[in-house]
Amino acid sequence: MKKIKVVYVVLALLATMGVFANKGNNIKVEKDLSAQIYEMLKQYPFELKSEDLTAEVRFTINNKGELVVLSVETQNDFLDNYVKSRLNYQKVDFEQGGPGKIYKIPVRITA
Repeated sequence: MKKIKVVYVVLALLATMGVFANKGNNIKVEKDLSAQIYEMLKQYPFELKSEDLTAEVRFTINNKGELVVLSVETQNDFLDNYVKSRLNYQKVDFEQGGPGKIYKIPVRITA
């Protein structure tokens, strides 16, 4: 059951990052970024009852190559805090974006 949850999160991340793809080389880099974000979020310390948790995360990457979470739009305060604590100022390998470029990804955690 956990593997299905993980697959849903990965698919959501990959689908969203596909929107940002331009041409050729960028596709691989963006998939790498979504995989890095997936790894940061994959082991969540809470048990879901029956509802799915969803959020839209807006972030940028600073000059040091760290994710900076700008906002998390969700109805669940715990998910908001969890995403911010797991992603904010985490180092990522992503050299394509420049300072000030804002990215959006949906995050979905299923029961």
